[in-house]
Amino acid sequence: MKKPVLLGVVFIAAVLAVIIYSSMNLARYRVEVCIEYQGRSACRTAAGSTRDFALRTATANACAQIASGVTDSTACERSEPSSVNWK
Repeated sequence: MKKPVLLGVVFIAAVLAVIIYSSMNLARYRVEVCIEYQGRSACRTAAGSTRDFALRTATANACAQIASGVTDSTACERSEPSSVNWK
């Protein structure tokens, strides 16, 4: 194999290794959040690099199932979860 081709293959392999390694370490925290809003309830699980990010993501995902529109979604996301279970 020619030297430029070999260097290209090594470079691509190194980039892929860095991408895979970084994506495996991003989801350090995992949480299940249950929300009750206007008589409806939903539970969703999310993972994130920080506790706050995982909690906000799970809350937003749960509210997306039970709230309609921007105003309802915002109000739902600001409400207190009925349960939070860290995994």
